[in-house]
Amino acid sequence: MLVVHVHVHVKPEAVEAFKQATLANARESLQEPGVARFDVVQQQDDPMRFVLVEVYRDAAAAVAHKETKHYPIWRDAVAAMMAEPRHSVKFNNLFPDAAGW
Repeated sequence: MLVVHVHVHVKPEAVEAFKQATLANARESLQEPGVARFDVVQQQDDPMRFVLVEVYRDAAAAVAHKETKHYPIWRDAVAAMMAEPRHSVKFNNLFPDAAGW
């Protein structure tokens, strides 16, 4: 399992539009066979900050995600909404292990 946290800082005036676009992307992402989980969380004390928690069955699934029809639509739609470039951190899942998913 590959877990990716995508950190996004959104412009104040774009928060609602970002949420709509990102939730649509998350719904589509969950339909991908290689996606085990796709969470969108908003920071409580700074509602302009979000983390996308993307859980892929393997590294190939993460690559395939970026080749879907919906990913570039989301990427292009939210680009101008960001207060700074998004960044990601990749993690290896330790527990539960892949057999537990």
